[in-house]
Amino acid sequence: MSASMQIKIGIIGGSGLDDPDILEGRTEKYVDTPYGKPSDALIMGKIQNVECVLLARHGRQHTIMPTDVNYQANIWALREEGCTHLLVTTACGSLREEIQPGDIVIIDQFIDRTTKRAQTLYDGRPTSPPGVSHIPMAEPFCTRTREVLLEVARGLGVKCHPQGTVLTIEGPRFSSRAESLMFRQWGADVINMTSVPEVVLAKEAGLCYASIAMATDYDCWKEHEEAVCVDNVLKTMKENANKASSILLTAIPLICTQEDWTHTIKALKTTAQSSIMLPKQHREPPKSPSPPLYIRE
Repeated sequence: MSASMQIKIGIIGGSGLDDPDILEGRTEKYVDTPYGKPSDALIMGKIQNVECVLLARHGRQHTIMPTDVNYQANIWALREEGCTHLLVTTACGSLREEIQPGDIVIIDQFIDRTTKRAQTLYDGRPTSPPGVSHIPMAEPFCTRTREVLLEVARGLGVKCHPQGTVLTIEGPRFSSRAESLMFRQWGADVINMTSVPEVVLAKEAGLCYASIAMATDYDCWKEHEEAVCVDNVLKTMKENANKASSILLTAIPLICTQEDWTHTIKALKTTAQSSIMLPKQHREPPKSPSPPLYIRE
């Protein structure tokens, strides 16, 4: 790894998957951002000597519903803290027979069905960075980080699907059966309430973002299966949360010690920067034209 490339891992824990005990030497830090306060304190610590920052997406008491999560503040705070990577966990419903409750999916694409969320850090506030970001989103998740997570999951013997499209709904309600069946026809594999705009903002911030999605139920499309409910979701998460924790604890040292991220991180930051269209007053003034040539006749 390049000596100049200091790796720091941000961890955003979803419902039931935000246990701070995975960190050694924990300290808490409350911060503010141009977008307001993050969901909770940043919990600083280490995993096998790798600097990490843990943030509970819904707050440690799970008091923030998906729509009201301050995604902008969360991503901004983690980037300002020096994070180069974001490893996140999310509970999701399965829209495929082969993705069974308890399975892990290393998602690689999303479909956005949210309606109320700020999806950019360049939102025109006086305190926000200037310009408009037209960030490319063909590959929303970091391929290299996903590969590490997949390799680790397989090594641990965890049943893991190497890719999948997550459909993010606004929530907090679950889908109707008609919606669930429609989402299957659209090609979605799992469904949740938080991947968007989190992954979009991470891309704008130039961070290596990857998600460990845990299937907790079959949503409500599947005949002869109980429709999704909070009790069953929590039960499955409790039984399987150790899978996500094990993947994180094993993957983080590998990311730091076995990979050179210099080029990857530089490319992400270059893409993020080149996607910004600045207003006229922030652009570089045009170069003065060359003085005209006078030809003596």
